[in-house]
Parts: sequence; structure tokens; C-alpha cells
Amino acid sequence: MPQYGTSVSGLTNVIVTGGAGFIGSHLTERLLAAGHSVTVIDDFSTGRIENLRAVRSHPALTVIESRISQCGGLKERVAGSSAVYHLAAAVGVELVMKSMLRTIETNLRETQVILEAASAHGVPILLTSTSEVYGKSRKPAFSEEDDLIIGPPHLSRWSYACSKLMDEFLALAHAKEHKTPVVITRLFNTVGPRQTGRYGMVLPRFIQAAKSGETLQVYGDGRQTRCFCHVDDAVEALIRLRNCPAARGEVFNIGGTEEVSIGQLAEMVVALLKSSSAIRRVPYEQAYAAGFEDMLQRKPIVAKLAKYAGFQPLTPLRDIIERTAAAWE
Repeated sequence: MPQYGTSVSGLTNVIVTGGAGFIGSHLTERLLAAGHSVTVIDDFSTGRIENLRAVRSHPALTVIESRISQCGGLKERVAGSSAVYHLAAAVGVELVMKSMLRTIETNLRETQVILEAASAHGVPILLTSTSEVYGKSRKPAFSEEDDLIIGPPHLSRWSYACSKLMDEFLALAHAKEHKTPVVITRLFNTVGPRQTGRYGMVLPRFIQAAKSGETLQVYGDGRQTRCFCHVDDAVEALIRLRNCPAARGEVFNIGGTEEVSIGQLAEMVVALLKSSSAIRRVPYEQAYAAGFEDMLQRKPIVAKLAKYAGFQPLTPLRDIIERTAAAWE
């Protein structure tokens, strides 16, 4: 179980699972800048130590390479912390489609273990869930109080949504039965520096193709719409909600509200990057294995986030694309 760095006494310690991932690394930087000591637990299955290079030598950072369920002394580490941010999960449509069993086991088992540790010591925990839990709903925008409509089990796409939804049920059960201070957040298409296209994330795929002059591949007919949120906005929302006592036991959408079709997104990327790349439509059956089903629309209602956190993501999509592309390596 490799460890990097040491904790500094006298500082409030925070645990970030998945802290070497895309969002987790940005959150870790923010927490360190705020004066916390941070313990990152990450098995590096999708996270990368390079994501933490800006703070790798920070004296208040400890990095533990381990699955949560195999982390030695986990209960003692949680007991000695002031809060837990649980971001560790299987991520990305392509990974989910190819590794359904791994997705389910990772999302359920690791969440169960960290919730039990937090509950045993009454440590506040923020759980990151996903907009995927809204499933096949045809509503134009999603509220935290909406019914959730999940597809059938023989379509493997829905295994991820179901596993994350069970994480939410587990967390709320701990909140109800053990009085665990739990906050649940549903993230909508968070993007920004360090995000990789390896697991199907659309914006980094488009940026990488546009910068290299390759064809941008738009899956399906390109009319499916999404709302994108810059990672800095998402991290701000996570920190504010974790620090808000009134948010405990509640579920919150975190996402931008500027809606764009995937076809339009591809066109914006090509135009803003002044790329010569072409755009090509790729049928779902060619892009994914059998059993894929897409959501036509995914727009969050963030009024509840604004009410509790006094904040909502407002970075314009044009700025998100330009800032993400500028940081591309």
C-alpha cells in the first residue's frame, strides 16, 4: 500500500476517495489551499498520480494507493478526520459498457465500506452520484424530487445508473438509521483540465481530435442535448454543500444549465479551436456494444443548490471549451 507525503498535525484532516481522479484532484488542491490536510485514497484504476503533481510534495497531503475496501486502518483514518468526500467510482460510458460487473461491484462495495466507517464515528460524508440516475425520463429538466425511470437489466447501460442509485439509498439509510451526516450530489457532465477521453467523455474526445486535426465522431444523430459544468464550479458546489449543515440528508443537482446538442458542441469545438477537423456521425451500434441506450436530454434544475449553497455554476459553455482546450497537453 504505497503512501506519498505525510500529514501535518494541527490541521483539520479531510479524506478524499478517488482524489487522484479528474474531479478529485481539483478538490484536493482546493482543500489544501484552504489549510486542510488531505488524505487521498485511490486505487489508480482510472485516477492518475500525475493529476496531483501540482501538490505532490505538499506536506499536508497523504496519498494511499488502495481500494477503499482494502485500505489498512480505514476506520481509524476516518475516525481521525473531520469529513469525507467520496468520489471513488467506476466512471465513463465506455468503461461501464465493457465492465459491467466491475462497475457494479466497485460502486456498491466501496461505498458501503466508506459509509460504514463514517457512520461508526459520526463523520460527515459527501457522496457524489450522477445525473444518470434520472434514467429514461423525458422531462425537459430534472429536479431532485423527480421519479427515476431506469431501463431494463438486459441493457447494460443501466447498470451504472442502478449502482449509483443504490449508493444514494445506502447513504440515506445511514442518515436515517445512524444519524450519519450525509450529503448527496448528482453531477451533470463535469468537464475541465485533466479530464481524459479514454472512457468516453465527449468534450475531451472532441478537443483532442480538433487539436490533432482528426475527425470528431458524434455518436447517434447528434441531437441529444447535455449541459456542461466546469470542474471549478463543481468543486465550489461540493465544498459549500459539505460545509452547510442544512444540506445534510438532502440530494442536490450540480451542473450547468446552458443546453447544447452534441452535434452543436462538436461544431463549437471546431470553430473555437480554429480546427480543420471534419465531423462525422457514428451510429450507436458501431460506437458501443449491444445493450446501449442513450438519454435524449439531460438538464438539471439547480434551484435547490442555489438555495442551500448560495451558489450555482454559471461559467458559459464557450469559456468552458476554451479553458479546457487551453490546458490540454
